[in-house]
Amino acid sequence: MSAPRRASLRLGAAAATALTVLALTVLAAGCSGGAAARAPGNAPSTLKGYYAQRLDWQPCDGGFECARLLVPFDYARPGGRRFSLPVVKLPAAEPSRRVAALVVNPGGPGGSGVDYALGARSEFPPAVLARFDIVGFDPRGVAASEPALTCLTGPQLDTYLATDEMPANAAQLAQVVTQGKLYAKRCAQNSAALLPYVGTQNAARDMDVLRAALGESQLSFLGKSYGTYLGAWYAQLFPRRVRALVLDGAVDPDTPSLQADITQAEGFQVAFRSFAAWCLAAPGCPLQGATGAAAGQGVSAGSVNAATARLYALVVRANSVPLTSRLGTGQVADGALLLNGVAAALYSKSTWTDLKTGLAEAFAGDGTVLVQLANLLLERNPDGTYANLVDADTSISCLDRPWPRSLATWQAAAAVAARAAPLFGAPIVWGNLPCAYWPVPSDPLPKIRAAGARPILVVGTLRDPATPYRWARALAADLSSGVLLGRNGDGHTAYGEGSSCVDAIVNDYLIGLSVPRSGMICP
Repeated sequence: MSAPRRASLRLGAAAATALTVLALTVLAAGCSGGAAARAPGNAPSTLKGYYAQRLDWQPCDGGFECARLLVPFDYARPGGRRFSLPVVKLPAAEPSRRVAALVVNPGGPGGSGVDYALGARSEFPPAVLARFDIVGFDPRGVAASEPALTCLTGPQLDTYLATDEMPANAAQLAQVVTQGKLYAKRCAQNSAALLPYVGTQNAARDMDVLRAALGESQLSFLGKSYGTYLGAWYAQLFPRRVRALVLDGAVDPDTPSLQADITQAEGFQVAFRSFAAWCLAAPGCPLQGATGAAAGQGVSAGSVNAATARLYALVVRANSVPLTSRLGTGQVADGALLLNGVAAALYSKSTWTDLKTGLAEAFAGDGTVLVQLANLLLERNPDGTYANLVDADTSISCLDRPWPRSLATWQAAAAVAARAAPLFGAPIVWGNLPCAYWPVPSDPLPKIRAAGARPILVVGTLRDPATPYRWARALAADLSSGVLLGRNGDGHTAYGEGSSCVDAIVNDYLIGLSVPRSGMICP
């Protein structure tokens, strides 16, 4: 996942706001198992039986309640193997005014909905907490799902993530190919039984089983980043069961895979240029070159271009001669890992100061801060293990849409991406190369229209790095009842990111089903 791989689609939720060097905290996954998360006693064997489940809620995590939900591996054969999914709920603060359960998902694919929901008190305004039960679940194969996806060991992931994905010659390209093949092979060895069944279509079906288990006749849902794909699939499969869907930081379902990579790379490039202009306008910017504007003056496009070139040169140098690191983790602070750190900090404007610090140290030869940021993005633990975000992210992404098998096609796409987005283009394309060697067939490219669904609110940020605004426009246009809301700002996703305009509109939609004028842009 060098700089940045598919985990770059994530972090629209609590993790994005936690991406600072000064706040390296991780929410406890209180529903990972044990008495506080019991599965139903009588395992269902028919689809009707799954829908008849009632969740056995147990107290957990300071006012939350935890349970487990059973879903079939294969909905065509519900009598076979099952996933046990952890579910967490924060009950509505004002039960007498309760509207519904609000199911939430932070994206990824591979982000923990349990962890996201456990941060509900800081993620959601009092008006929503008062009226909704906030419910999160770990999708099939993800986090505390039983079973869960696993591909590489921690040391193997360290090597994989340090691969130079700006190959300049045949030998460097051969290393990228070797690592891509190895990743696919290890996933086949360690998670073969799960791989055909972890796609987002099945996760959407799971969410309808969860809706029934919650006792809701219709679904209220907030999906961020790749969670918008989950919500869109739900609306496609169950349009009449939609009450309110907020799809924030939208993914465009019918964009072909490599074109999506190129578009995302352009999004990160735009986001970095916005950061660079902010940095160059203030004193002490490490991107300042001899031709840059003085602090406080207007920043020219030429100065931003020079700043981008300065970072590009640093990354290329570090791929040959890695920087030092004070972390003592054994990781190589090479260009691939440094670029993941840069990408991580672009998710939220609140982490731009950390990126400025990290770049200042990196230009002085120390990659510590950028490696810390990368580890937060990739969910690497201090002991060298990883959460299964990277493995789940890759496994689901490779299944959800078709990927070319020809290496020449990937080379052509990487070249286009590098021209469109010099910093991020080639790494994002090559970062998905395991999908070219994936051991199970991909799903076809979907056409999601959700005909018959109530109005669906699609939200996008104009300079979003991971899910460019054009995807929000495209998804809103694709959906039969799509309504587009934009935020003129920086960072990933819009709701809860500092725009009172966006927050008020989303709250009114969730609570009272009030629909804004499609296409309006909030400041």
